[in-house]
Amino acid sequence: MNTINTFQKIFKFKNIAVVGMSPKPERPSHYVSMYMQENGYNIIPVNPGHDEIAGLTSYPSLLDIPDQVDVVDVFRRPEHVVPIAEAAIEIGAKALWLQDHVINEEAAKLAEDSGLLVVMNDCMLRQHRRMQS
Repeated sequence: MNTINTFQKIFKFKNIAVVGMSPKPERPSHYVSMYMQENGYNIIPVNPGHDEIAGLTSYPSLLDIPDQVDVVDVFRRPEHVVPIAEAAIEIGAKALWLQDHVINEEAAKLAEDSGLLVVMNDCMLRQHRRMQS
């Protein structure tokens, strides 16, 4: 978890479902997603309160996404992460990325035990920039 090798593997995947993506540009879930999109990634917003975010179709849950999801990027409070990890496993995601301050050992272990790459308590944008330099 949280190693350069894990980051490198995850950044090879292109379809990122962003759970908790906000329509507000000032929110980290929004600007991190837009940064990743600008860097060649396909962003799939997951937010039950919105049908569209940043011109992209938003889905109520991971289970509602009709396309393959490689990475599940989570911007939710830690207590909400276990069902997200379970859904990530169910849809066949390859990685679970828990953003800064999202720490849930149970969810991380569940995902790792199911073969997913896991990053916890780290920022995708920050690590992607670091890997590019």
